[in-house]
Amino acid sequence: MYGWKQSLLRQLPKVDRIMEKPKIKKLLEEYPRDFVVETIREALNDLRTEIMSMEKPGSLLDEASIVDRVVYLVENKSRPNLRPVINATGVVLHTNLGRALLSKRAVNAVMSAARNYTNLELDLETGERGSRFSHVEELLKKLTGAEDCMVVNNNAGAVLLALNTLAEGREVVVSRGQLVEIGGSFRIPEIMKLSGAHLVEVGTTNRTYPSDYEKAVSENTALLLMVHTSNYKIIGFVRETTPLELVEVGRKRGIPVMMDLGSGCIGGLDDLGITDEPKVEDILKCGVDVVTFSGDKLLGGPQCGIIVGRKKYISPMKENPLARALRIDKMTVAALEATLREYVEGTHLDNIPTLKMIRLPLEVLRKRAEELQYKINVFTGLDSSVVEGKSPVGGGALPQWELPTYLVRLKVPGISPEQILRDLRGSDPPVIALIREDCIAFDVRTIKEEELSQVASSLARIIP
Repeated sequence: MYGWKQSLLRQLPKVDRIMEKPKIKKLLEEYPRDFVVETIREALNDLRTEIMSMEKPGSLLDEASIVDRVVYLVENKSRPNLRPVINATGVVLHTNLGRALLSKRAVNAVMSAARNYTNLELDLETGERGSRFSHVEELLKKLTGAEDCMVVNNNAGAVLLALNTLAEGREVVVSRGQLVEIGGSFRIPEIMKLSGAHLVEVGTTNRTYPSDYEKAVSENTALLLMVHTSNYKIIGFVRETTPLELVEVGRKRGIPVMMDLGSGCIGGLDDLGITDEPKVEDILKCGVDVVTFSGDKLLGGPQCGIIVGRKKYISPMKENPLARALRIDKMTVAALEATLREYVEGTHLDNIPTLKMIRLPLEVLRKRAEELQYKINVFTGLDSSVVEGKSPVGGGALPQWELPTYLVRLKVPGISPEQILRDLRGSDPPVIALIREDCIAFDVRTIKEEELSQVASSLARIIP
């Protein structure tokens, strides 16, 4: 070994010496002693490795720098893996960022449920065991007009449970144009296979008629299935069988009809000019027997899969052993109930973040963008600009709708936008931004007012 390496190794301070430093003593007020000691040893071992890998003599970090390294490691190791980020992408229902934000009412309900014992499965009137669905059943029935309902952990689980209950070992007829991939490489045919049902494809990718379903019906047919293509649209030479038409086929042949609605729109978005997104209540009015949809998409609630429809089909789902494997916890029940109450009371458009973000007026977005532009320019000393853009709703909802928005765009001399994007993800809190026309860009639709300064200061910290 080179003599200079041995000299550097001997200069490394002992653990006890580092423990006496004021910053480390302050750490001990918040973190366990064993954890801090272990981290000091880790930092010193890293330094030994760095010294051994040196190819030429260099200077050793001073003790103050070593202490700072230890403080950083302790705080970084203690930081939760799941933590808040700033969504500057404009994607309202960003699957990778957790989709729908909960309303204040729902957040308070979750906190209360998390901190306390609850009557999750206790009937307070009789003292007997109750159903966790009972807390949301009447609300869902009122909002959708359904005879019965239940809730599981997500919409894929809802589809799996419904298919397994109603069609295990038998045939389910579905249009080829609706054999969708629902995200994360999960596909309807795979879920159907897992359920034990047998897929029967009818029609073509772009055109399927009621007669296609009729011709496919056999003695072994258990269910006619429609899947709302909520994450893409086929346009042009297209013919889709409507829910009403499929219900007519089902009634004629004595076969139930199910629709996987996915996006979960209740009440509609007519004030935005979005009139072609099917509403849960309208699908049930058509006579569809079972409808499944997500809680954390257009509904704006927690992740869950909601099943509504006729009691004769949903009751056996509640008795299926799969229901226990897919059941929701008390926090989901609390958040969903609070979200549904917003709809029942007519406060959903003002209080549910997803709906508020989708409906943000352009003048509000413009003002927010100008405020962010000013802060970025002041904090960084660079010139950003406000430009028009489009915000996708995301989350597999409203694929043909892009909402007009404003972006704040910045080009940093000498630093690629890809590098800035990476550095922003490493900031505290992480900022998830965009690249547009070789610039870093921030869509203000999904940036909260109180986050504008944080975005600007994060940029300032990573720009030399």
